Order: sequence, then structure tokens, then C-alpha cells
Amino acid sequence: MDKQPAIELKNITKRFGKVVANKDVNLTAYRGEILSILGENGSGKTTLMNMISGIYFPDEGEIFIDEKEAVITSPKDAFSYKIGMIHQHFKLVDVFSEAENIVLGLEDGKYNLKASTEQIKKISEQYGFELDVDKKIYTMSVSEKQTVEIIKVLYRGADILILDEPTAVLTPQETEKLFNILRRMRDDGKCIIIITHKLHEVLSLSDRVSVLRKGEYVGTVNTAETSESELTEMMVGKKIELNIERNEPHDTIDRLIVNGITCVDRMGTTVLDDVSFTAKSGEILGIAGIAGSGQRELLESIAGLQHLSSGEILYLNPKTDSIENLRDKTPMQIRNMGVRLSFVPEDRLGMGLVGNMDIVDNMMLRSYSKGHSMFLKRKKPKDLAMKIIHDLEVVTPSASTPVRRLSGGNVQKVLVGREIAASPTVLMVAYPVRGLDINSSYMIYNLLNEQKEKGVAVIFVGEDLDVLVELCDRIMVIGSGKITGVVDGRTTTKEEIGLLMTKSKQEGESDNG
Repeated sequence: MDKQPAIELKNITKRFGKVVANKDVNLTAYRGEILSILGENGSGKTTLMNMISGIYFPDEGEIFIDEKEAVITSPKDAFSYKIGMIHQHFKLVDVFSEAENIVLGLEDGKYNLKASTEQIKKISEQYGFELDVDKKIYTMSVSEKQTVEIIKVLYRGADILILDEPTAVLTPQETEKLFNILRRMRDDGKCIIIITHKLHEVLSLSDRVSVLRKGEYVGTVNTAETSESELTEMMVGKKIELNIERNEPHDTIDRLIVNGITCVDRMGTTVLDDVSFTAKSGEILGIAGIAGSGQRELLESIAGLQHLSSGEILYLNPKTDSIENLRDKTPMQIRNMGVRLSFVPEDRLGMGLVGNMDIVDNMMLRSYSKGHSMFLKRKKPKDLAMKIIHDLEVVTPSASTPVRRLSGGNVQKVLVGREIAASPTVLMVAYPVRGLDINSSYMIYNLLNEQKEKGVAVIFVGEDLDVLVELCDRIMVIGSGKITGVVDGRTTTKEEIGLLMTKSKQEGESDNG
């Protein structure tokens, strides 16, 4: 390759106590290319990128920028080498405009907003961004916020860009727009590095792919000369099946009937607007939508965690063979009836698990209310903890390790595993594979299919439309708190779902116009 190296990592090692996150890693990224970084959870991808962007400093090894040794001890140092990282969770001030966020934090705080706005517009025109520099962040979609983050690093002069899971919450149409912009940047001579778990996107976008496994460098391949199965084998170290087996639903029963529910939040905003649908036993109902469209409020309403302004949630209780309205029940009553919610938000420890407790104690949280003694019995929870660790391959020193010390992916396994172990009749899971590597993700998909085969009504909120189409029997699309369509998972396309995801927003803009 005759391209100029932008970044060269030589024998990079990083330790956290006794844990070796990266070991003797050698890696090169070139100008005028898009390099994807792949690896399982805990393989050291983010740690490695954090050393390039100045968040961590390597214990051993050297970093070269443009073939000259660089010392990067802070994000400020990284910017001095024209390195910018776009994190998955945006670092923006909601009440500020796009332009204000982009110039915020510049040295000495001295800037001319009018002159800065002109420069921002030039950058936008150069790469094909579509944004209003005066628009407030709180009014923006996820893709618009991401665009602000990208322009922010470009404004600071970055020509080496690192993006962490950039398409996690984008529609197919938004993803393609982003990819076109990244290709323009590559053609302009910039070095683009992407961390992602979506293999089809890796093959579509990148020029080369570098793979890490257990903190060590496995190898780099040209994208045009590889395949999903080869990349998976490089990541995992063995061949695994990448197909989700979707059996036809059988003996289905209307287990959950949601009729016209409306929910208004504390700010007076209608977050669910006359929502109606049915979840059947023995099927997986997918829910697709742009982030913040009402997915969380919908599941929490069913679980009794949200107050409803109107509507009803009817549940066919298999224990009594009678229909009951969940709207009148407490969250604990609803759980005891077999309706389980496993929600995996950005704050994985903020809902359902206690970080300072170990895995066994977190198993006990669900059985505590059933106890009749001041003395808690730990044998059954411990057996359950050991089963989840074994079955879901949870990486942990022991069952007595505090949950906060586990990686995000392993926290998710504990959370999902505990809910499934409760033998639910309705299982609701939101983003259960967010941040999980491909091997762990397919393990979760198989678990959900097993629940479906047992006659459980599974409601699956997901971000990856390829997975929704492959896994779900029906897919319900929600936009701005309204149901915009329900499609058959076997016959629909990502593009059809993507259009339904933006339907409500487009109608709103049309009405306002």
C-alpha cells in the first residue's frame, strides 16, 4: 500500500491492575482509508482507541502520527495531533445551538460566533452535512446530534476521526447518509477509524478490517477479500453460525391486548398517543423506532411503571384463564402474574441491578419479597447465578464479584438471564444486545427463540433492523409516540421499516408547514 500512515501503534500494552486490556498490539491506519476495528466484548477495542484519543496512556509501546513519535496524555494532546473521537453517547449542551456547541470549550473561550458560523457552514457544504447552525440541540434527532459531534471535531482541525458505534440508533436512510459523508472524508485524505459490531456495515463501508481478540491483535484483512464468516472466526477463534432460526408461530393466543393507551410525561408532553396492538404467545413482536419515540414508555406502561392518561392493557392470565386489566395493578403484582421487563438502557446498572451487590445478591432481589423469614436463603439464588454464568458465558472472576466490576456486555447477560429464569408468560426486552459482541448477541437471540417455542409472548425492542427482520414474526413501528405501521417480518424490508420510522416526523413537519 502506497498510502501514508496516519497512525502506527507499536507494541502497545495497557494494564488495569492484573487485567491486561491490550497486549503488544501493532496496528496501522492510513490516510485516505476507512479502517474498521472488530472484536468481542472485552477484546480491547475501546481501550486501544482511548489511548489514541488521550483518555488512557499506554504502559508500554509507542504511538506514531505521520511517522513521528507522539506523546498523547490527554484529549487536548490528541487534538494537537488532529485526532478527534466521536463517542457513542454525545457530549452536547441541550439548550445551546449547533454553532454554540461546536465552539464551546475552545482555548481561552475566545471566539467570534459569526465568523465561526461561516466556517461551520463551509465544512457542512464540503462534506454534505444538512444542519441549521441556529437549531437547539434539544430539538434535534439523534442523527443531527451525531452530525454536530462530527462537525465539532472537524472544526477543531481533526483529520484522524474515530467513531464508536456510529450507527447504533440510526435508520437505514440515516446510516447511508452518514456513510456517504465518511466516504467523502476518506476521499479528501482523512483517516477514518470505526468501532462497530455490525458486520454487514463493515463490509459495506470499510477498506480494511483489523481484529482484536482478548486484548491481542489477530490480523488485518482487505474488506473486498473477506466475508462475515471469516471475520467472525477471527474474532471468536472458531466458526459459529450467523443464522437466526425463525420457526413458524404455533398455538398462538392473544396474551396481551393494548387498547388506546396514552401517556403524558411530567413536562406535559404526550409520549404515547392512543397506542393499540396485540402481543401473542408463541411469537416475537419486534418494535422499531428512532431513539426516544416512546419505546421505553410503552414497555414501562405495560410493566406498571408509567401512569396512563387513558386506555387499557388486557392480559390473559394463564393461571386463572381470565382477562385482567394491568392498568389497575402495581409493578409487583404484574411481575407476579408473569409479565417480565428486561430493559437495558444506557445506564445498565440504573434499572434492575445493583452495582455494589454481587451476582448472587442481584438474583435474590427478585425473590426477596417472597421470603417469610428475616433470614435470606442464598442457595437457590447462588445456583441460579452459577447457571447464568455457565449458560451465558458471563466473564467474571466469581459469582461473588460486584456487578459494577463486570463489562457492560456481561451485565446485560446477567440481567436478561435472570428475567428469562423467572419463566415469564410475557417477556419484554429492550436493546438486549446493545454493545454485545456477535457471539453473545446470537446467544441472546437463541434464548429469545427458546422462549417463543415455550409459548411466551416476546416483545423485542431493537436497533438493528437486519436483526429485527430476521428474528421477529411481526414488527411494529413507533414514531413520536404513535404506531405508524405493523409489518410481517418475513416479507418486509429494512427500507420499508425505515420509512415508517420517519413517517410521523415527516407528517409533523408537513402539518407545521
